Amino acid sequence: MKVESTWNVYRTRFVVRARQLTEPLAFTDALGREHSGQPGDYVVESSEGFRCIRPRALFENIYVPLQASPSGTSHARGLSQARAPGVLAPQTPPERQPAPAWSG
Repeated sequence: MKVESTWNVYRTRFVVRARQLTEPLAFTDALGREHSGQPGDYVVESSEGFRCIRPRALFENIYVPLQASPSGTSHARGLSQARAPGVLAPQTPPERQPAPAWSG
């Protein structure tokens, strides 16, 4: 598989990694589905490690790249830690307090 050398991190509702193809590629994934793409299309990898190919026009209309740092790496430390701006990290819910006794 000949693609650009580094993975870039993108987001939609989900954070994915992707590489743009530089030559045609076809493969069968672990679930038996066939994927194929042409130069310019993107190989997309989910946080679960599943890969698929998305046509360039579709990919570039849907996915938004996460900002890269000057070193060329994403600000996201990992797929599970990357979040859209303004989205809060999950927090531990507060401890449940007993309901007040009914005094009706």
